[in-house]
Amino acid sequence: MPGPDRVVLPESVEVVRSGRVVLPAGVRPAAVHVTDGRITAVTAPTEVPAGAAVTDLGDLVLMPGVVDTHVHVNEPGRTEWEGFATATRAAAAGGVTTIIDMPLNSIPPTTSLAALAAKRAAAAGRVAVDVGFWGGIIGADARRLADLAALHDAGVFGFKAFLAPSGVEEFPHVSLDALAAAARHTARLGALTVVHAESPSVLAGAPPAAGRAFASWLRSRPPAAERAAVASLAALCASTGAPLHVLHLAAAEALDDVVAAREEGLPLTAETCPHYLTFTAEEVPDGATVFKCAPPIRERPNLDRLWDGLAAGLFAGVVTDHSPATPALKSIDTGDFGTAWGGIASIQLGLPAVWTAARRRGHGLADVVEWMCSGPADLAGLGAPGLGVPGAGAAPAGSKGRIAVGADADLVVLDPDLSFVVEPALLRHRHPLTPYAGRTLDGVVLATYLRGHRADGDRPVRGRLLTR
Repeated sequence: MPGPDRVVLPESVEVVRSGRVVLPAGVRPAAVHVTDGRITAVTAPTEVPAGAAVTDLGDLVLMPGVVDTHVHVNEPGRTEWEGFATATRAAAAGGVTTIIDMPLNSIPPTTSLAALAAKRAAAAGRVAVDVGFWGGIIGADARRLADLAALHDAGVFGFKAFLAPSGVEEFPHVSLDALAAAARHTARLGALTVVHAESPSVLAGAPPAAGRAFASWLRSRPPAAERAAVASLAALCASTGAPLHVLHLAAAEALDDVVAAREEGLPLTAETCPHYLTFTAEEVPDGATVFKCAPPIRERPNLDRLWDGLAAGLFAGVVTDHSPATPALKSIDTGDFGTAWGGIASIQLGLPAVWTAARRRGHGLADVVEWMCSGPADLAGLGAPGLGVPGAGAAPAGSKGRIAVGADADLVVLDPDLSFVVEPALLRHRHPLTPYAGRTLDGVVLATYLRGHRADGDRPVRGRLLTR
């Protein structure tokens, strides 16, 4: 098998072939033909036009670019935390070709047309991958509902709300009644509502986190908070008919309510994250605030149940919830879980982290592509979910998450059998803080192509700002 030292990966591809191409119908040898940034044919490896420029990957894996629908870029307003240039360079280095940016923690948050314009201005000409935007729900009065309609018309991919405090004052959480009113409105718009699902009343009854003990943080965010919130969302989904999506589900027991809702035909979905599938509470050292996130990383039996749910198809996707901050905000010097900002920076490492754990549990690359590429693309309306079914035809122009005729030529060359040790100095997000530091992961991204052109490395920015 050719390795990274024996294959030349060009700046752009016209035809790229491999013995292992991850297609909607499975992994098989194929040649992928690219014209003007789109996939125009997928053929047998030998079916190549005379004179075509061919990149032969041998047995390296060719897969679609990862679609990460849960990323906090934090620009404008908190660019010292992250920023479009650094976040998207890290994304490209990790095989991510599309991100959808969350409406916080930027200032202003993306809750109005003016705020969306400010965010697009900050991103324009500075992104290495394609970037879309979520809008935000912070109320349900007439003015706020008008803002949601304007944002929808401007092309946001849906709307985010918090049921518990967000951590920043400019993006307040909403009551269930306010969420219901907003969700009815977004449903009429044909938009998805995505929710940080922890019950504020359960959290209020838990002991506050303080000090260096991770157990203190874990006790402050009990699984019951997620279970109660998800049950409330299921009831809201039933009463309004609005499509709702549970963000970063960490407590596996809350999946029961998602499953029950789906069995009733309700449009309730959920996602989880690489850190919940990789780490366990038992292994988090005291004072290691790089592991702090909300909801928290939970115990080993919970991790196993999350993997069972993933294998059973209960999640719409696996996304990073990349949420970086400065070392000072992470309380790196004190290791105090009570004061540290909650958020894990991992956009460059999500693909290898999930692949590392997945292959050890008997899953293949087609599973990982479903969880991290086609699933999130479908959630955001960027995919073509019928592909792979006989008679489905070609993908719509601009589709993401699959190697299929008509889709954008967003491609990743991966050596799935090569391992590496995570060195923070090699990470491209603004502050190289990560709980993966020193961990050995499988799967090296050798090249990332955005519409057929290299997007990784120190290359010209090629990303576009997407609208729904």
